[in-house]
Amino acid sequence: MREGFYNLLRANFLISRDAVNNWRFIVFCTLLAIIMIASSHSAERKVHKIAKLHTEVRELKSEFVDRRSALMRIKMESTITQKMKDRGIVPSENPPYKIKVNIKE
Repeated sequence: MREGFYNLLRANFLISRDAVNNWRFIVFCTLLAIIMIASSHSAERKVHKIAKLHTEVRELKSEFVDRRSALMRIKMESTITQKMKDRGIVPSENPPYKIKVNIKE
């Protein structure tokens, strides 16, 4: 058992006669590790991008609500009346008349 441990530490399995099979396995394991690391990095990038886009969507929704509420305030009749009063235009005191046109052929 002690001899096997020393052989492992000396890396005799890499220089022995059947080392080609060992090297193939080591290269295969290394390629799998590289692929796994690359996949992990790719997933992390996607997670960060999703988080960034989610934050941006929340900001845009908040801005939309702010702009919509400002538009509602601007469209209110009292606001329009006040702005037109500054220009000298006031609302009519009399209600509009309904005009009916009868066409006889």
